[in-house]
Amino acid sequence: MTTTEDKLEVPVIQPTSSHITWASRWIHIKARFGIRRSRYRIEPGLYALGNPNQDSLVFVSANYTLSYDTLRSSLHGLDCYILVLDTKGINVWCAAGKGTFGTDELVNRIVQSGCGRVVKHRKLIVPQLGAPGISAHEVKQRSGFKVEYGPIRANDLPEYLIKHEATDEMRRVGFSLRDRLTLIPVEIVSQILITVIIGLVFYLMGGILGALGAIAAVFTGQVLFPTLLPWIPTPNFSTKGFILGLLVALPFVLLRLTSGADVAIWQRLGWAITHLLLAVSITAFLALNFTGSTTFTSRSGVKREIFAYIPAMAWMFGCGLILSITLRLIQAFGA
Repeated sequence: MTTTEDKLEVPVIQPTSSHITWASRWIHIKARFGIRRSRYRIEPGLYALGNPNQDSLVFVSANYTLSYDTLRSSLHGLDCYILVLDTKGINVWCAAGKGTFGTDELVNRIVQSGCGRVVKHRKLIVPQLGAPGISAHEVKQRSGFKVEYGPIRANDLPEYLIKHEATDEMRRVGFSLRDRLTLIPVEIVSQILITVIIGLVFYLMGGILGALGAIAAVFTGQVLFPTLLPWIPTPNFSTKGFILGLLVALPFVLLRLTSGADVAIWQRLGWAITHLLLAVSITAFLALNFTGSTTFTSRSGVKREIFAYIPAMAWMFGCGLILSITLRLIQAFGA
């Protein structure tokens, strides 16, 4: 098959290594905490690991540093090529959903890198998590390269390459406690400013108890929810968030009802309801945000959940905000 590769000069192949340096590990830590996360990307193109030749395997990866480093470190001792796509610094799974790890980009990168002139065979090993963005038959038709889907995890590649067959375990997407805990630092760092703002607003409206309750609601959504996710009943994230938010809010609600003997019971009840509405809606909203980071749902499922529960969260938060302002005005004017 003749492509525009014939118009290219000598293919540019950059050397790489399977060794992960301490500098790279520091970058991984910063990426995990969401510190300048969009900057952790490498140049798209064709990379040579070891001393590959025309018969060497070609693996496909995203240009997100963690994705690329995970792949190359798993190929220790193997002479091969790595074709890096321009996913705008997004990992394989998310990029496949967004379309940047997609058919067009793969075909274009094959052409631009001169991959067809570097290897004699016509086969690419693509991570299985990239499958939603790649149309294998279209890649074959447009470039002549056959797409072979590798295992879910890069560290399964050495075993997979023995027979080029994946076991059921290699095809199964897990979401272990360790995987879930990995998400927490970036959530905390990315939302630290909004957490401070929420704490200050709640302090002005409800005093120190209000601020502590707000921080507890945010902490619940950011930390407790991903930790306890599999064990919270109900099938969707929003209702899981409502349940967990309610449990964490109850102690603060009881404190509102029982503290301040000089405050009228109706006012204490009003503040208790306010805290319940605001805290639970915050936790549920943060819980819903995790749908894009897990294997527990689908794109269509997320859309359904957004349309079904975001209005309820908005109404709860709005009613709680209006009620808190009303109670604060009543206190200010001594009514």
